[in-house]
Amino acid sequence: MSQGALSHIKVLDLSRVLAGPWCAQILADLGADVIKVENPEGGDDTRGWGPPFLREADGSRADAAYYLCANRNKRSIAVNLREERGREILRQLAADSDVVIENYKTGGLKKYGLDYDSVKALREDVIYCSITGFGQTGPLSAQPGYDFLIQAMGGLMSVTGEDKPMKVGVPAVDLFTGVYAASAVMAGLIARDQGLGGQHIDMALFDVQAAMLANQAANYLVSGQAPGRGGNAHPNIVPYQDFPTLDGRIAVAVGNDGQFAAFARALGRADWAADPRFQRNAARVENREVLIAEIIVVMSARSSAHWTEALSEAGVPCGPIHAIDEVFGHPQARARGLSFALPMTGCGDAPMVASPLRLSATPPVYRSAPPRLGEHTREVLQERLGIDEIACKNLARDGIVR
Repeated sequence: MSQGALSHIKVLDLSRVLAGPWCAQILADLGADVIKVENPEGGDDTRGWGPPFLREADGSRADAAYYLCANRNKRSIAVNLREERGREILRQLAADSDVVIENYKTGGLKKYGLDYDSVKALREDVIYCSITGFGQTGPLSAQPGYDFLIQAMGGLMSVTGEDKPMKVGVPAVDLFTGVYAASAVMAGLIARDQGLGGQHIDMALFDVQAAMLANQAANYLVSGQAPGRGGNAHPNIVPYQDFPTLDGRIAVAVGNDGQFAAFARALGRADWAADPRFQRNAARVENREVLIAEIIVVMSARSSAHWTEALSEAGVPCGPIHAIDEVFGHPQARARGLSFALPMTGCGDAPMVASPLRLSATPPVYRSAPPRLGEHTREVLQERLGIDEIACKNLARDGIVR
């Protein structure tokens, strides 16, 4: 069995909540040995972000479901950063790591001797990834950044929703930042392998949000007009949205003129494909309101099942609007193994969502469930730093580790 493409890489994860842990979990799924560093007094904030919570064997409350989503395949150590001996432990671990990930406020780790320059002095070729709200430079660099705040300030909410600005239903900026950060870390490792040495990666949620605007940002930069909210409609493609049926709604994604002709025939309106107002996508965008109104009249007369079958047979991308339980119960999700469980210390099986990375030779390996707070402190200290059992007990007694 593959141990993962990154099985030779050691990662020190000083991050909390989601963007940093998401990045670290991607690396861990690909085989990296990720050491998650936590505060002995409660650990990662997301351990308490519930309900729902897992349950201990005795029925008492364990860690929140939120924490589970971003922390598998890691080992947890609980170290007191307020104590110099704790800071020294982390400096030694950093010196022994290929990658360091942190999401403290800009400059926040300098006083602990764990900022990039300090760690670089200990290990010249380290790949050091800082994740902040606004980056290491600029007038907002010292400000904290949370996903919701960045969705608001970064423009995403201005193009989401219908009657008022709306955030996306998952913390999309955190997740995108985690994916971009993981990509940057792997690029840094490749560059290091090519003899270019280590480097500092400066990831900002604000920058990522701007990049995520994609076609909407391009629309603005080309036209000079700021896009507005369009609900489920697409700003550049018509018809590409949900439509009411006799008994519900379905999503329709017509991506080109050929698909539109097939769509029109399936709706019994083949004439639309010859109509100059609708024949080409650019014309359909210009005449959006007229066309959408006509489509609604036709589709509202028949059931969702009817239209899903008819459009699928015509080769038109369409489908139902599923709730999350329907997603994981769908035959496609089962065939792809999108959910599974891992045994979690003290809690029985913990449910997981599978990595979407499907590599034929070095696929993700699910080695362990998200760790309990400080579960691996002694193991890591002994294995990585050679600290013996008696010294570990003394550190715990003195409140340096848990």
